Amino acid sequence: MRIFIMMMAMMHPVVPVSKHKHIVIAHRGDHVLLPENTLAAYASAIRVGVDYIETDLRTTKKGDLVIRHNSLEELSDDEVKKLPSFKDVLKLCRNKVKIYLDFKEADVRETYRMICAAGMEKQVVVYANTLEQLKLWNEVAPDMPMLTSAPDKDISAFLDTYSIAGVDGSLGEYSAETLALFKSRGIAVWLDVQSGEEGPDIWAKALKEGVPGMQTDHPAALVKYLKQQRIR
Repeated sequence: MRIFIMMMAMMHPVVPVSKHKHIVIAHRGDHVLLPENTLAAYASAIRVGVDYIETDLRTTKKGDLVIRHNSLEELSDDEVKKLPSFKDVLKLCRNKVKIYLDFKEADVRETYRMICAAGMEKQVVVYANTLEQLKLWNEVAPDMPMLTSAPDKDISAFLDTYSIAGVDGSLGEYSAETLALFKSRGIAVWLDVQSGEEGPDIWAKALKEGVPGMQTDHPAALVKYLKQQRIR
């Protein structure tokens, strides 16, 4: 019975398989060197060998899916037209790098339709910023690997209720017991290590915690560091 319960608990989509044990996620692409959330920043991150590029998705007033971290309301119509389209990002990344899709304010069904049309169902994970987004994604696309923030308490009940493949977090946020719980349930833990203090000391602490994924502002440096540690 115990084995059956454990199997049921792990019957959720998992993050796509990567060739590296330690996952490098380029926050908004290689945005320290190039303008954030641009095709150029994503292409640069691909060249340095990251596993994922993180990008932010929104829907325009006309219903188009575009890439933008901040609200579209502060932009003119002409400025919105200059934003990268989701279609172009899918085309750039397909079979080259996976996408960590930070789902800001967009249409779930249209987003999923475009992912499927590009043949990238196994190359995208979606980060839900709200519980409402998570519920809708679970309903519309139950096979889509979802990431979200873990609640402060009752984590086991949360994992029993919602279908998620992974959680984000900050360095030191999770206890050893909580990390063990995630591992037992097949839940990936990808930390947000990007900050003004990011560097080898931060990366070493994340590795010591046993966390397999890091979202970084310095993708080339992190890839180089992992290679120097002979773990990539």
